[in-house]
Amino acid sequence: MWISNRKQDGRTQEAPGDVGVVTLGGDPAGVYLSGERRWVAVYAPGGYQWRPAVGEKVLVLKAGDHQESPCLVGVRQSEQQLEPGGVRLSGGEGQIDLCKDGIRLTGPVWIDQQSLEDYVAAIAREVTLEILGGG
Repeated sequence: MWISNRKQDGRTQEAPGDVGVVTLGGDPAGVYLSGERRWVAVYAPGGYQWRPAVGEKVLVLKAGDHQESPCLVGVRQSEQQLEPGGVRLSGGEGQIDLCKDGIRLTGPVWIDQQSLEDYVAAIAREVTLEILGGG
């Protein structure tokens, strides 16, 4: 019965989710599943933005009545070790690890378009001038 209904409908049943490989980075993205799909929307938790990179393995959910609207919802985690309970944000050359012994920053740190070193130096100059009565 089910097989005959499927043939009458003209569609084969697709899985509601699949793993694909990004072929065009950005948002919208291109993803290779059983063929390349373009203009795939990228979703992330509120307040968080993400741009998938070419070659990344991603989770694709297929939305819509007939699963005609694929969307990217996540990327396969890297093989780098992360301690249980840890959280890692990474992109480009930067990385932030929240772990049991504190916060670890890797890569350059920028505050209001200034390197951390320049920012601290500017504050030190202001404090010095204030102490010496020149500010």
